[in-house]
Amino acid sequence: MTDYVLQAEDVAIHYGGVKAVDGVALTLEKGQIRGLIGPNGAGKSTVIDAITGRRQLTRGKVVLRGEDVSQMGVVERRMRGLSRSFQRTSIFGQMLVGKQVELASHKMGVADSQADAQAVLEELDLWPLANVEAQELGYGEQRRLDLALALVGRPSVLLLDEPMAGLSVKESLDLAQHLKRLTSSWDVSVLLVEHDMDVVFGISDVVTVFELGRVISSGEPALVRADPRVREAYLGSAA
Repeated sequence: MTDYVLQAEDVAIHYGGVKAVDGVALTLEKGQIRGLIGPNGAGKSTVIDAITGRRQLTRGKVVLRGEDVSQMGVVERRMRGLSRSFQRTSIFGQMLVGKQVELASHKMGVADSQADAQAVLEELDLWPLANVEAQELGYGEQRRLDLALALVGRPSVLLLDEPMAGLSVKESLDLAQHLKRLTSSWDVSVLLVEHDMDVVFGISDVVTVFELGRVISSGEPALVRADPRVREAYLGSAA
């Protein structure tokens, strides 16, 4: 039997008669990357909101490392190792890179927040920029800083909502390699919502496809890419 670090079981979020997400089941294994793809409005970001506690479930449950966290708030889930980033960066432009990561670590209650911040920054190749104001960084570096803020306290599960948005091809590939390395070096499991198909199919161990709030396909990248329904609904005939 597989020990999952994250399980979303029969997750549904309804707004009156609108079923934004309906009966979604997802799992994450230790060190795994699961890519989530689908058209705009398919429910991908809503699922992440549901898992992290930002949306109240209509039904279903979320289990983190064997513990039902469905009734817990955002902060409590974060303290238990469930972290996320957003489509827009949450960095403070006028604060030094190192200082804001250290502050985030301190807020997490990490005993040695300075050491924790340094480890995160070194892992993301940002340590040489620790004494630089965030607003002076290039956009690709700012996205990595945003990821650093999500990684303080060594979360076991990381949910990323379009982390490559606005990046160049080179920056996207660079960030993708950082993510892939994190899954092995830090045992972080990643749920990745991303529109860059080269990234999703290049680094994901499994891919899940959404359409109208439901999962229409899920499995190894090659199998999902070849799925006729996926090609018709999302990837297109030239996929």
